[in-house]
Amino acid sequence: MKICVVGGGLSGLVSALNLAGTDQVDLFERRPIAGGCLGSYRIGDYWIEEYYHHCFAGDARLLALFDTLQVADQLEWLRGSTGYYVDGIIHPLTSPTEILRYPHLTLTEKARLGLLTLRSRRFDVAALDAITAKEFILDTLGPGIYSSFFEPLLKSKFGDRRDEVSAAWLISRIAIRSDRGAGGERLGYLRGGFQYLIARLCEEVERQGARVMLDSPVREIRRDGDGWLVDGKAYDAVISTLPPQVTAGIAGIDIAPVPYQGAACMTLALDRDVTDGIYWLNMKDAAPYGAVVSHTNFAPLAWYGEHIVYLASYFAGRFPEDYGQRMLADFCRRFSVSEEEIHWHRLAVDPYAGPVYTTGLGARLPAYEEHGLFLAGMFSPPNYPERSMNGSVIAGEEVAKRVLARYPDG
Repeated sequence: MKICVVGGGLSGLVSALNLAGTDQVDLFERRPIAGGCLGSYRIGDYWIEEYYHHCFAGDARLLALFDTLQVADQLEWLRGSTGYYVDGIIHPLTSPTEILRYPHLTLTEKARLGLLTLRSRRFDVAALDAITAKEFILDTLGPGIYSSFFEPLLKSKFGDRRDEVSAAWLISRIAIRSDRGAGGERLGYLRGGFQYLIARLCEEVERQGARVMLDSPVREIRRDGDGWLVDGKAYDAVISTLPPQVTAGIAGIDIAPVPYQGAACMTLALDRDVTDGIYWLNMKDAAPYGAVVSHTNFAPLAWYGEHIVYLASYFAGRFPEDYGQRMLADFCRRFSVSEEEIHWHRLAVDPYAGPVYTTGLGARLPAYEEHGLFLAGMFSPPNYPERSMNGSVIAGEEVAKRVLARYPDG
Protein backbone atom coordinates (compact mmCIF):
# COMPACT_ATOMS: atom_id res chain seq x y z
CA MET A 1 0.00 0.00 0.00
CA LYS A 2 1.19 3.52 -0.80
CA ILE A 3 0.58 6.18 1.85
CA CYS A 4 1.15 9.92 1.57
CA VAL A 5 1.68 12.08 4.67
CA VAL A 6 1.29 15.81 4.10
CA GLY A 7 3.21 17.91 6.62
CA GLY A 8 6.47 17.18 8.43
CA GLY A 9 5.55 18.43 11.88
CA LEU A 10 5.38 16.20 14.94
CA SER A 11 2.05 14.52 14.06
CA GLY A 12 3.16 13.87 10.49
CA LEU A 13 6.52 12.41 11.47
CA VAL A 14 5.00 10.24 14.20
CA SER A 15 2.32 8.89 11.85
CA ALA A 16 5.01 8.11 9.25
CA LEU A 17 7.09 6.37 11.92
CA ASN A 18 4.14 4.17 12.89
CA LEU A 19 3.39 3.25 9.26
CA ALA A 20 6.92 2.86 7.90
CA GLY A 21 8.32 -0.61 7.44
CA THR A 22 5.12 -2.32 6.33
CA ASP A 23 3.95 0.12 3.66
CA GLN A 24 5.44 2.59 1.20
CA VAL A 25 5.24 5.94 2.93
CA ASP A 26 6.09 9.32 1.40
CA LEU A 27 6.09 12.39 3.65
CA PHE A 28 5.96 15.83 2.02
CA GLU A 29 7.05 18.94 3.90
CA ARG A 30 6.85 22.36 2.22
CA ARG A 31 9.70 23.89 4.22
CA PRO A 32 13.41 23.06 3.84
CA ILE A 33 13.43 21.83 7.45
CA ALA A 34 11.25 19.28 9.24
CA GLY A 35 9.50 19.81 12.56
CA GLY A 36 6.72 22.29 11.80
CA CYS A 37 6.42 24.51 14.87
CA LEU A 38 9.29 22.45 16.32
CA GLY A 39 11.63 23.61 13.57
CA SER A 40 14.97 25.09 14.63
CA TYR A 41 17.65 27.54 13.58
CA ARG A 42 21.29 26.51 13.33
CA ILE A 43 23.32 29.25 15.03
CA GLY A 44 27.07 28.60 15.05
CA ASP A 45 27.56 25.30 16.85
CA TYR A 46 24.11 25.03 18.44
CA TRP A 47 20.43 24.63 17.49
CA ILE A 48 17.63 26.77 18.90
CA GLU A 49 13.90 26.40 18.21
CA GLU A 50 12.11 29.00 16.09
CA TYR A 51 9.35 29.00 18.74
CA TYR A 52 10.00 28.41 22.46
CA HIS A 53 9.19 24.89 23.70
CA HIS A 54 9.29 22.69 26.75
CA CYS A 55 7.50 19.54 27.87
CA PHE A 56 5.79 18.38 31.05
CA ALA A 57 6.13 15.42 33.41
CA GLY A 58 2.64 14.22 32.45
CA ASP A 59 3.49 13.97 28.72
CA ALA A 60 3.49 10.16 28.81
CA ARG A 61 3.35 9.46 25.07
CA LEU A 62 6.00 12.07 24.26
CA LEU A 63 8.30 10.65 26.93
CA ALA A 64 7.68 7.14 25.55
CA LEU A 65 8.69 8.43 22.12
CA PHE A 66 11.92 9.77 23.64
CA ASP A 67 12.62 6.23 24.87
CA THR A 68 11.80 4.67 21.50
CA LEU A 69 14.14 7.04 19.69
CA GLN A 70 16.83 6.75 22.38
CA VAL A 71 16.89 10.46 23.16
CA ALA A 72 15.64 10.18 26.77
CA ASP A 73 19.20 10.52 28.05
CA GLN A 74 19.18 14.07 26.65
CA LEU A 75 16.13 15.10 28.72
CA GLU A 76 16.76 17.63 31.48
CA TRP A 77 14.16 18.64 34.06
CA LEU A 78 14.60 22.35 34.66
CA ARG A 79 12.78 25.10 36.55
CA GLY A 80 10.87 27.82 34.78
CA SER A 81 10.38 31.07 36.68
CA THR A 82 7.61 33.55 35.85
CA GLY A 83 6.89 37.25 36.18
CA TYR A 84 4.64 40.09 35.09
CA TYR A 85 5.72 43.37 33.48
CA VAL A 86 3.40 46.11 34.79
CA ASP A 87 3.84 49.89 34.47
CA GLY A 88 7.42 49.45 33.35
CA ILE A 89 8.37 47.27 36.34
CA ILE A 90 9.30 43.57 36.35
CA HIS A 91 7.44 41.71 39.10
CA PRO A 92 8.73 38.18 39.80
CA LEU A 93 5.89 35.74 40.55
CA THR A 94 7.62 32.42 41.14
CA SER A 95 7.96 31.94 44.89
CA PRO A 96 5.17 32.35 47.47
CA THR A 97 6.99 35.37 48.88
CA GLU A 98 7.14 37.04 45.46
CA ILE A 99 3.45 36.39 44.89
CA LEU A 100 2.58 37.88 48.29
CA ARG A 101 4.60 41.00 47.42
CA TYR A 102 2.84 41.50 44.06
CA PRO A 103 1.07 44.86 44.44
CA HIS A 104 -1.61 44.53 41.76
CA LEU A 105 -3.77 41.92 43.52
CA THR A 106 -5.19 42.04 47.03
CA LEU A 107 -4.38 39.31 49.52
CA THR A 108 -7.90 37.92 49.12
CA GLU A 109 -7.55 37.86 45.32
CA LYS A 110 -4.22 36.06 45.61
CA ALA A 111 -5.83 33.45 47.87
CA ARG A 112 -8.66 32.91 45.36
CA LEU A 113 -6.19 32.60 42.51
CA GLY A 114 -4.11 30.09 44.47
CA LEU A 115 -7.18 28.03 45.30
CA LEU A 116 -8.23 27.94 41.65
CA THR A 117 -4.78 26.65 40.70
CA LEU A 118 -5.01 23.89 43.29
CA ARG A 119 -8.49 22.91 42.06
CA SER A 120 -7.68 23.14 38.33
CA ARG A 121 -7.00 19.42 37.85
CA ARG A 122 -10.35 18.47 39.39
CA PHE A 123 -12.63 20.45 37.07
CA ASP A 124 -14.82 18.69 34.53
CA VAL A 125 -13.31 20.34 31.46
CA ALA A 126 -16.11 19.18 29.15
CA ALA A 127 -18.62 21.07 31.27
CA LEU A 128 -16.60 24.27 30.76
CA ASP A 129 -16.60 24.07 26.97
CA ALA A 130 -19.69 26.26 26.55
CA ILE A 131 -18.55 28.94 29.03
CA THR A 132 -16.14 31.70 28.09
CA ALA A 133 -12.98 32.16 30.10
CA LYS A 134 -14.08 35.72 30.83
CA GLU A 135 -17.44 34.62 32.26
CA PHE A 136 -15.79 31.90 34.32
CA ILE A 137 -13.17 34.19 35.88
CA LEU A 138 -15.66 36.98 36.57
CA ASP A 139 -18.06 34.54 38.25
CA THR A 140 -15.41 32.53 40.10
CA LEU A 141 -12.74 35.07 41.02
CA GLY A 142 -14.26 38.50 40.43
CA PRO A 143 -13.58 41.51 38.18
CA GLY A 144 -10.38 42.59 39.93
CA ILE A 145 -8.50 39.38 39.13
CA TYR A 146 -9.90 39.34 35.61
CA SER A 147 -8.90 42.91 34.69
CA SER A 148 -5.53 42.99 36.44
CA PHE A 149 -4.33 39.43 35.77
CA PHE A 150 -6.25 37.34 33.21
CA GLU A 151 -7.49 39.88 30.68
CA PRO A 152 -3.97 41.00 29.63
CA LEU A 153 -2.93 37.35 29.25
CA LEU A 154 -5.97 36.49 27.14
CA LYS A 155 -5.49 39.63 25.05
CA SER A 156 -1.83 38.86 24.34
CA LYS A 157 -2.67 35.26 23.46
CA PHE A 158 -5.89 35.67 21.45
CA GLY A 159 -6.23 39.38 20.64
CA ASP A 160 -9.72 40.48 19.59
CA ARG A 161 -11.04 36.93 19.99
CA ARG A 162 -10.19 36.72 23.69
CA ASP A 163 -13.86 36.99 24.74
CA GLU A 164 -14.69 33.90 22.64
CA VAL A 165 -12.14 31.60 24.30
CA SER A 166 -13.60 28.85 26.44
CA ALA A 167 -13.06 28.25 30.14
CA ALA A 168 -12.12 24.69 29.14
CA TRP A 169 -8.93 26.03 27.55
CA LEU A 170 -8.14 28.31 30.47
CA ILE A 171 -8.52 25.64 33.14
CA SER A 172 -6.52 23.12 31.11
CA ARG A 173 -3.80 25.72 30.69
CA ILE A 174 -3.69 26.39 34.43
CA ALA A 175 -3.72 22.67 35.24
CA ILE A 176 -0.89 21.76 32.89
CA ARG A 177 1.23 24.54 34.38
CA SER A 178 0.53 23.71 38.03
CA ASP A 179 3.53 21.38 38.53
CA ARG A 180 5.55 23.93 40.43
CA GLY A 181 7.47 24.44 43.61
CA ALA A 182 9.17 27.43 45.20
CA GLY A 183 11.75 27.41 42.39
CA GLY A 184 9.20 27.54 39.58
CA GLU A 185 7.55 25.14 37.17
CA ARG A 186 9.15 21.74 36.53
CA LEU A 187 9.64 21.65 32.76
CA GLY A 188 11.49 19.33 30.41
CA TYR A 189 13.95 20.26 27.69
CA LEU A 190 16.38 18.29 25.54
CA ARG A 191 20.11 19.03 25.64
CA GLY A 192 20.81 20.04 22.09
CA GLY A 193 17.24 21.28 21.68
CA PHE A 194 14.18 19.60 20.23
CA GLN A 195 15.99 19.54 16.88
CA TYR A 196 17.62 16.44 18.35
CA LEU A 197 14.18 14.79 18.53
CA ILE A 198 13.18 15.88 15.01
CA ALA A 199 16.48 14.67 13.53
CA ARG A 200 16.09 11.28 15.20
CA LEU A 201 12.48 11.01 13.99
CA CYS A 202 13.51 11.72 10.39
CA GLU A 203 16.43 9.32 10.69
CA GLU A 204 14.27 6.49 12.05
CA VAL A 205 11.45 7.08 9.56
CA GLU A 206 13.91 6.84 6.68
CA ARG A 207 15.77 3.89 8.21
CA GLN A 208 12.49 1.98 8.10
CA GLY A 209 12.08 2.69 4.40
CA ALA A 210 9.85 5.77 4.29
CA ARG A 211 10.84 8.91 2.41
CA VAL A 212 10.95 12.39 3.96
CA MET A 213 10.85 14.98 1.17
CA LEU A 214 11.64 18.53 2.26
CA ASP A 215 11.03 21.63 0.15
CA SER A 216 8.07 19.75 -1.31
CA PRO A 217 4.76 21.58 -0.87
CA VAL A 218 1.58 19.71 -1.80
CA ARG A 219 -0.67 21.77 -4.05
CA GLU A 220 -3.49 19.38 -4.91
CA ILE A 221 -5.11 16.26 -3.46
CA ARG A 222 -7.81 14.64 -5.61
CA ARG A 223 -9.92 11.48 -5.47
CA ASP A 224 -9.00 8.84 -8.04
CA GLY A 225 -11.35 5.88 -7.85
CA ASP A 226 -10.66 4.12 -4.54
CA GLY A 227 -7.43 6.07 -4.03
CA TRP A 228 -5.98 9.56 -4.27
CA LEU A 229 -3.78 11.63 -6.52
CA VAL A 230 -1.35 13.93 -4.72
CA ASP A 231 0.04 16.40 -7.23
CA GLY A 232 -0.65 13.72 -9.84
CA LYS A 233 1.01 10.84 -7.95
CA ALA A 234 -1.19 7.88 -6.95
CA TYR A 235 -1.64 6.84 -3.31
CA ASP A 236 -4.01 4.45 -1.55
CA ALA A 237 -4.32 6.64 1.55
CA VAL A 238 -3.48 10.23 2.46
CA ILE A 239 -2.88 11.70 5.91
CA SER A 240 -2.98 15.49 6.07
CA THR A 241 -1.63 17.31 9.11
CA LEU A 242 -2.41 20.75 7.66
CA PRO A 243 -5.15 22.90 9.23
CA PRO A 244 -8.54 21.44 8.18
CA GLN A 245 -9.51 24.45 6.09
CA VAL A 246 -6.20 24.31 4.20
CA THR A 247 -6.68 20.59 3.55
CA ALA A 248 -10.25 21.26 2.40
CA GLY A 249 -8.99 23.84 -0.08
CA ILE A 250 -6.33 21.68 -1.72
CA ALA A 251 -8.49 18.52 -1.63
CA GLY A 252 -11.73 20.10 -2.82
CA ILE A 253 -13.79 18.54 -0.05
CA ASP A 254 -15.97 19.92 2.72
CA ILE A 255 -14.26 19.90 6.13
CA ALA A 256 -15.49 22.17 8.91
CA PRO A 257 -12.87 24.86 9.57
CA VAL A 258 -11.14 25.21 12.92
CA PRO A 259 -10.42 28.79 14.03
CA TYR A 260 -6.68 29.41 13.88
CA GLN A 261 -4.40 32.31 14.69
CA GLY A 262 -0.95 33.23 13.52
CA ALA A 263 2.21 33.63 15.56
CA ALA A 264 5.21 35.86 15.10
CA CYS A 265 8.17 34.95 17.25
CA MET A 266 11.39 36.90 17.25
CA THR A 267 14.48 35.15 18.60
CA LEU A 268 17.54 37.22 19.48
CA ALA A 269 20.83 36.89 21.33
CA LEU A 270 22.56 39.22 23.77
CA ASP A 271 25.55 39.27 26.11
CA ARG A 272 23.38 39.95 29.17
CA ASP A 273 20.11 39.04 30.84
CA VAL A 274 17.42 41.74 30.70
CA THR A 275 14.53 40.07 32.58
CA ASP A 276 16.06 39.83 36.07
CA GLY A 277 16.58 36.07 35.88
CA ILE A 278 12.95 35.36 34.92
CA TYR A 279 12.22 32.78 32.23
CA TRP A 280 8.66 33.72 31.28
CA LEU A 281 7.74 37.40 31.59
CA ASN A 282 4.15 38.22 30.68
CA MET A 283 3.48 41.74 29.46
CA LYS A 284 0.60 43.65 31.04
CA ASP A 285 1.77 46.89 29.47
CA ALA A 286 0.75 47.33 25.84
CA ALA A 287 3.54 46.09 23.56
CA PRO A 288 3.84 44.45 20.12
CA TYR A 289 4.49 41.13 21.92
CA GLY A 290 2.68 39.45 24.77
CA ALA A 291 5.60 37.79 26.51
CA VAL A 292 9.38 37.96 26.75
CA VAL A 293 10.72 34.43 27.11
CA SER A 294 14.35 34.39 28.23
CA HIS A 295 15.39 30.90 27.18
CA THR A 296 18.74 31.05 28.94
CA ASN A 297 17.05 31.82 32.26
CA PHE A 298 15.67 28.29 31.81
CA ALA A 299 18.20 26.24 29.82
CA PRO A 300 21.85 26.69 30.91
CA LEU A 301 23.64 29.66 29.39
CA ALA A 302 26.73 27.47 28.93
CA TRP A 303 24.95 25.48 26.22
CA TYR A 304 24.85 28.58 24.01
CA GLY A 305 27.47 31.09 25.16
CA GLU A 306 24.99 33.96 24.77
CA HIS A 307 21.64 34.97 26.25
CA ILE A 308 18.73 33.91 24.05
CA VAL A 309 15.40 35.74 24.22
CA TYR A 310 12.08 35.17 22.44
CA LEU A 311 9.49 37.90 21.80
CA ALA A 312 6.11 36.19 21.38
CA SER A 313 3.22 37.70 19.47
CA TYR A 314 -0.05 36.36 18.02
CA PHE A 315 -2.08 37.81 15.17
CA ALA A 316 -5.17 37.29 13.03
CA GLY A 317 -5.48 38.10 9.35
CA ARG A 318 -2.61 39.61 7.41
CA PHE A 319 0.70 40.04 9.22
CA PRO A 320 2.04 43.63 8.94
CA GLU A 321 5.31 43.80 7.01
CA ASP A 322 7.00 46.10 9.52
CA TYR A 323 5.89 44.21 12.62
CA GLY A 324 9.26 42.58 13.24
CA GLN A 325 10.95 45.99 13.25
CA ARG A 326 8.34 47.27 15.69
CA MET A 327 8.90 44.30 18.01
CA LEU A 328 12.65 44.81 18.03
CA ALA A 329 12.47 48.59 18.48
CA ASP A 330 10.01 48.28 21.37
CA PHE A 331 12.13 45.61 23.10
CA CYS A 332 15.28 47.71 22.81
CA ARG A 333 13.56 50.81 24.15
CA ARG A 334 11.69 49.07 26.96
CA PHE A 335 14.60 46.99 28.23
CA SER A 336 17.36 49.57 27.58
CA VAL A 337 19.12 47.50 24.94
CA SER A 338 21.04 49.12 22.10
CA GLU A 339 20.71 47.42 18.72
CA GLU A 340 24.51 47.06 18.68
CA GLU A 341 24.19 44.68 21.65
CA ILE A 342 22.09 42.23 19.67
CA HIS A 343 24.32 39.52 18.19
CA TRP A 344 21.66 38.22 15.80
CA HIS A 345 17.90 38.09 15.47
CA ARG A 346 15.46 35.98 13.45
CA LEU A 347 11.71 36.29 12.94
CA ALA A 348 9.51 33.23 12.46
CA VAL A 349 5.96 33.82 11.22
CA ASP A 350 3.30 31.13 10.89
CA PRO A 351 -0.26 32.17 9.90
CA TYR A 352 -1.55 28.82 11.24
CA ALA A 353 0.37 28.58 14.51
CA GLY A 354 -2.46 27.05 16.51
CA PRO A 355 -6.20 26.84 17.11
CA VAL A 356 -8.20 29.51 18.91
CA TYR A 357 -10.10 27.54 21.54
CA THR A 358 -13.50 29.17 21.18
CA THR A 359 -16.55 27.95 23.08
CA GLY A 360 -18.09 24.80 21.64
CA LEU A 361 -14.96 23.90 19.69
CA GLY A 362 -14.74 20.47 21.32
CA ALA A 363 -17.84 19.31 19.45
CA ARG A 364 -16.65 20.75 16.13
CA LEU A 365 -13.22 19.15 15.85
CA PRO A 366 -12.77 17.06 12.69
CA ALA A 367 -12.63 13.29 12.99
CA TYR A 368 -9.47 11.34 12.14
CA GLU A 369 -11.15 10.39 8.87
CA GLU A 370 -13.24 12.77 6.76
CA HIS A 371 -14.51 11.77 3.29
CA GLY A 372 -11.92 9.00 3.14
CA LEU A 373 -9.07 11.40 3.91
CA PHE A 374 -7.16 10.98 7.18
CA LEU A 375 -6.47 14.03 9.36
CA ALA A 376 -4.24 14.61 12.40
CA GLY A 377 -2.56 17.58 13.99
CA MET A 378 -3.01 20.43 16.43
CA PHE A 379 -6.75 20.35 15.66
CA SER A 380 -7.16 16.69 16.73
CA PRO A 381 -8.99 15.66 19.94
CA PRO A 382 -5.78 14.94 21.95
CA ASN A 383 -4.85 18.60 21.48
CA TYR A 384 -8.12 19.88 22.90
CA PRO A 385 -8.58 21.94 24.99
CA GLU A 386 -4.86 22.78 25.01
CA ARG A 387 -2.31 21.83 22.40
CA SER A 388 0.99 20.22 23.32
CA MET A 389 3.75 18.12 21.85
CA ASN A 390 2.25 15.18 23.72
CA GLY A 391 -1.13 15.74 22.06
CA SER A 392 0.48 15.86 18.63
CA VAL A 393 2.32 12.60 19.28
CA ILE A 394 -0.96 10.93 20.30
CA ALA A 395 -2.72 12.31 17.20
CA GLY A 396 0.02 10.93 14.93
CA GLU A 397 -0.16 7.51 16.57
CA GLU A 398 -3.94 7.39 16.50
CA VAL A 399 -4.30 8.34 12.84
CA ALA A 400 -1.74 5.68 11.89
CA LYS A 401 -3.83 3.07 13.75
CA ARG A 402 -6.90 4.12 11.80
CA VAL A 403 -5.09 3.83 8.47
CA LEU A 404 -3.92 0.32 9.36
CA ALA A 405 -7.41 -0.65 10.54
CA ARG A 406 -8.97 0.62 7.30
CA TYR A 407 -6.39 -1.19 5.15
CA PRO A 408 -5.50 -4.30 7.20
CA ASP A 409 -4.03 -6.19 4.24
CA GLY A 410 -1.77 -3.34 3.16
